[in-house]
Amino acid sequence: MASVAIDSRRDGGVLEAMSDAVDTINVCKGEATAFDASSRFDSEKDRAGFRRYDDACDRVKNFYAEQHTKQTVLHNMAARERFYSPSRPRLEMGIWEAMEKLNTLIDDSDSDTELGQIQHLLQSAEAIRRDGKPRWMQLTGLIHDLGKLMLFLDGCYEGQWDCVGDTFPIGCRFDQRCIYPEMFAANPDSRHHVYSTKFGVYAPSCGMNKLVMSWGHDEYLYLVLKNQSNLPREALAMIRFHSFYPWHREGAYRGFMAEGDEDLLNAVRAFNPYDLYSKSDGVPNAEELKPYYLELIDEFFPNEKITW
Repeated sequence: MASVAIDSRRDGGVLEAMSDAVDTINVCKGEATAFDASSRFDSEKDRAGFRRYDDACDRVKNFYAEQHTKQTVLHNMAARERFYSPSRPRLEMGIWEAMEKLNTLIDDSDSDTELGQIQHLLQSAEAIRRDGKPRWMQLTGLIHDLGKLMLFLDGCYEGQWDCVGDTFPIGCRFDQRCIYPEMFAANPDSRHHVYSTKFGVYAPSCGMNKLVMSWGHDEYLYLVLKNQSNLPREALAMIRFHSFYPWHREGAYRGFMAEGDEDLLNAVRAFNPYDLYSKSDGVPNAEELKPYYLELIDEFFPNEKITW
């Protein structure tokens, strides 16, 4: 097996600070539609404390200016070609090992981040568990950000702009309900004779799973897990679309939805509060919780090792 090269120039603290800064502007408008029941863990939390994107810092605005310019059809096709390439070096590790690997991205000297990735993942999973949601949804909370392992693999990313942040379909018109829609003017696809049209390369009502989503940790993890787990389609939708705020928060891109997609939308909406609002919860004890989640992992992952 080829050795895996790790980019020594990556800065996990900066990336995680950017990811957190992006999260602060993703304020839910009203209550999420629950997949099986409304979230309860956040009933007394002040959601207004999350900043709206109009008030976001320059770091976030600069991030989205770069993302909106560079997330083109050509970039996304090349990213998928590299992902599927037989010559791409791949990590092979179990889920909990991957969580520990991801935790090494956090720089404890960064004043913007106090908790590692394991803590955020456990906060999400434990909030879902306290609300009595299904075991597969608890596991989804535990693993939903593991796509950031792409930062350990050469060729899987080019910068923060194709790892974190809101996601959207490419190959069709950028919807005005995306964050900072005016920034797409610098993207050459916005002037393409096909990609700039409403449905672009797709057909109306083609189904959300037919869309090519902008490249990032959501899409990467979805591609890794869809054939390596026993998770239901709702869980895979939560993973793939949890950053697709134009769809699950703003109501954009509904013209692509097919039969069954409303259930996926409700599932993503049900998951969203556990991702955003669990970060203010207490710090979980990873070692105490590990046996419970190892059992969950074994239940939904038939193979001990995952090929990343």
